[in-house]
Amino acid sequence: MSEWVDVTESFSEKARHYKNLYMEINEVYDILEVSLFSCLEGPFEIYFSYDIFYGIIYVEAATAHEKRNEIKKELEMEYLKNKQPTSDFINDFAKKYDVRMPADIFFDLTLENLLDITSRQRAFTETDV
Repeated sequence: MSEWVDVTESFSEKARHYKNLYMEINEVYDILEVSLFSCLEGPFEIYFSYDIFYGIIYVEAATAHEKRNEIKKELEMEYLKNKQPTSDFINDFAKKYDVRMPADIFFDLTLENLLDITSRQRAFTETDV
């Protein structure tokens, strides 16, 4: 039987810092992943992924670890039952936890990334001339 594995230490300290968040813990269980990100200002974030279903759940700092464990248990139960998230599970889970789609999952418009994109475009243009 599988078990949750803490893979937090596989990330460098620099990689654990993301914008104004800090990865406290990242655990995986077969195709499941649940991470907790702390924030000095604002709510904590629980990121999860389960096959095609992923998202962020905002939680208060005081209940973050308890909520993360609750989410892990619920995802694990569904995984053991169906191996893939069913549409009913996705809908119920998303409503229960107010799941949000990460705004920057496809494109991150931070200044640092915009400067990086601009420099890559400039380098590409210079090699074409």
